[in-house]
Formats: sequence, C-alpha cells, structure tokens
Amino acid sequence: MAPATGRVLDCTDPQQREEALREAAEEVRAGRVVVLPTDTVYGVGADAFDVVAVAMVLAAKHRGREMPPPVLVPSARTVDGLAVDVPMYAKILMRRFWPGGLTLVLRAQPSLSWDLGETNGTVAVRMPDDEVALALLSDVGPMAVTSANVTGNPAATTAQEALEQLGGAVSVYLDGGPRSGGVASTIVDCTKAEPEILRPGAVGSEQLREVLGATTLHDAGAGTGADTAAGGGGTAAPGLAPARSRQVGSMRPSGLPVRQGARRTLPPGR
Repeated sequence: MAPATGRVLDCTDPQQREEALREAAEEVRAGRVVVLPTDTVYGVGADAFDVVAVAMVLAAKHRGREMPPPVLVPSARTVDGLAVDVPMYAKILMRRFWPGGLTLVLRAQPSLSWDLGETNGTVAVRMPDDEVALALLSDVGPMAVTSANVTGNPAATTAQEALEQLGGAVSVYLDGGPRSGGVASTIVDCTKAEPEILRPGAVGSEQLREVLGATTLHDAGAGTGADTAAGGGGTAAPGLAPARSRQVGSMRPSGLPVRQGARRTLPPGR
C-alpha cells in the first residue's frame, strides 16, 4: 500500500482560503500536524499544548528533543499566558518589531502543561508577519512551529516542497504561494536583566538599540541559522568556533558560533 500523503489546501485564492483555514484549524484541534506559510519559509507545527502532537512534529523532521521548536503566537498579548517575568525591554521590542523577524527567548510559565522538549525552562516566541499564519494562530492559539523540512535538508519555500519532504506525517498543507526563504529571525535572550543577541538575523542590532535606549544590548556572536520559520538552531559559519553555551529556548549549544571577545558591554546610547 502506498504511504498516505497530506492534503494541499489552496490559500492563494481568497474564496478558498476561509475553507482551507477552517479545515486546518480542525486538524490542529484534533491533535494533528499541519504545514503553514510564514514570512520566511514554510513551517510545520501543531498545538503547542498537545504533548503528543509536538512530539509528532519533531518525529516528522527526524529531530530530537534537544532542539525544541519555537512557539508562534497571534499577538503580543498571548505572551502573558506563556511566559513569566517578561522584562519591559522585551515588551518594547514586541511592540516595535512584531509581527516580524524577531524571536524572543523568555522564561516559560511553569504552571503550563506543555512539553516542547529540553527548553531549560524557557520558551522562544515569535509573531510572524504572514496573514495566513496569523489567521490560523488567531483561531487555534499558540503553535509549536519549526521549518517544514527533514532535518539536514533545505527548508521548504513552497507547500509542494514541504509535501515532498514530509509526506503523510502532515495532515494538511496550507498553500500560500512561494516564500522567499529570506533571512532568519533575530533571536534575543530576554531572560536576563539586559537583552543579549543569540543569533543575528532579519532585525539588525542597530535597529534594536534604537528602540532600547539606555538599555545595554549584548551580542553573543555572529552567523545565521537554518530554521527560518520561527527561529531554531543553525550551523557555524566558516572561521567561527561553536559556542559552548547552555541551551536556551530553541537553540542548540553547538549551533551558536562566537568570535573570541565578541561579547562585550556597550556604553549607554550605542
């Protein structure tokens, strides 16, 4: 018997989009895995609070618990239920750069019954700048989403590419048209008194400093990751040594390249 394949639903036609989103939402609520477009590449995800469904997302990618998926949210207000001790500077960054290419690592709400993997008590959250993704998130709530590809393969920039890699491991594929596969999101650690860039990306450090004012922004290194759907781990750039840092949110310790002396404290106003 041939392996099952997921259904591809057209979201490029406004007349079909509403029905496609309704079907996808039903699948998510039923504990199944879906593929959705984001503002960079296609993502594969499930209800962030469904432990089995999140495990299915990792299994579809042939990925272990040491690389937990980030969580996509429909609005900044959603973060209040997912994280604790959110610093004011993180709220400022959300207001300025969401929706968009900025992933924030926050302290996870300990009372929530979820299991994203080995997160060390943190959660990486982002609000994507894509109307199809936001419509689905607004309906079903936070989703654990990572790039729609088998680990080690290129991230899918079309629904068809995602289907060819993930096949029947995914119930529904939302086709929102080709995606650019552009620069991955910037990842900022917001679990400390001052923010720290864990991975440079779509939002530049100078853009961040412009809105942070006197709050010092630290820089842990350079390089970009491959998991552009929401902000996962990446690979070391040539000439850079892998960082020996603890895992934070969706980051893998060996995936953070750091130059010698790259971390520094900048004077106020920089």
